[in-house]
Amino acid sequence: MKIILAQPRGFCAGVERAIDIVEQTIQKYGPPVYVRHEIVHNKYVVEDLRKKGAIFVEEIDEIPTGAITIFSAHGVSEMVEINANQRKLDVIDATCPLVTKVHREAQSLEAMGRQIIMIGHTNHPEVIGTSGRVTQEVTLVSGLSDVTQIEVKNPDNLGYITQTTLSVDETREIIDALKQRFPTIKGPDLKDICYATQNRQNAVRELCKDIDLLLVIGSENSSNSNRLCDLGNELGVKSYLINTYHDINSQWILSSKKAVGITAGASAPEQLVEQVISHILSISNMEVTTMSGVEESMKFKLPKKLLEAVV
Repeated sequence: MKIILAQPRGFCAGVERAIDIVEQTIQKYGPPVYVRHEIVHNKYVVEDLRKKGAIFVEEIDEIPTGAITIFSAHGVSEMVEINANQRKLDVIDATCPLVTKVHREAQSLEAMGRQIIMIGHTNHPEVIGTSGRVTQEVTLVSGLSDVTQIEVKNPDNLGYITQTTLSVDETREIIDALKQRFPTIKGPDLKDICYATQNRQNAVRELCKDIDLLLVIGSENSSNSNRLCDLGNELGVKSYLINTYHDINSQWILSSKKAVGITAGASAPEQLVEQVISHILSISNMEVTTMSGVEESMKFKLPKKLLEAVV
């Protein structure tokens, strides 16, 4: 029996950047630093930053006037920015550059006069933020069944965008269905699915060829972590989403006859992976290996404002 670690797994460049922004802001200005929404969707990360001096809020009006404020990696609507300016908040934006790219695409479609369809999950902060970057009401498509039901003003004047953390396969099917119903619709194919999301899903697809149990480390509100777990189950491998090693049922490990696969969502730190490995080894003696896979080297720059402040 053995444990096989997915490659790649865990933190992506956007998450690393967002966490660095919070930590360096606290270091430079001192606590407290206010963060609108969870900086990334991981309880361990949020609690660690809270201990260092970050205060997480859901709405801008919870933040004292003039306070240092960070926008989460998921991005915010234009109205949130306006409200922050009205309260004279000192804002540092940790929006992932790949999410910002989707914002620009939505604005470009609107500038061309096209009705916008967004593929994504209802109430996800990225969807809310992107929808709030244009003046029109964005039509949301969450699954294949939605494609046949959406109402449009002009079927020849449509455009679509996608949430960055979706299932690549499911999104491909939705895009194909949109193109079949609306042949002239404009959109980016799968280019808006985050590179890290794609890489982690590809790794799970390969990993599942050699395992009979998959543990996905990530929070239940993490879209990309949920998609990894869904993919494992779709491929016929028993798959469980866990926050930490405390969520592991020993019987899962003891029932495995082939190998245990471990991956982590893009907002889950490697410390949690190491803890899970140690816990499994306390249940059953196994060899630990890492699959071959993509070595990610992507890095995103910190905001200019923070770089200037740190110098």
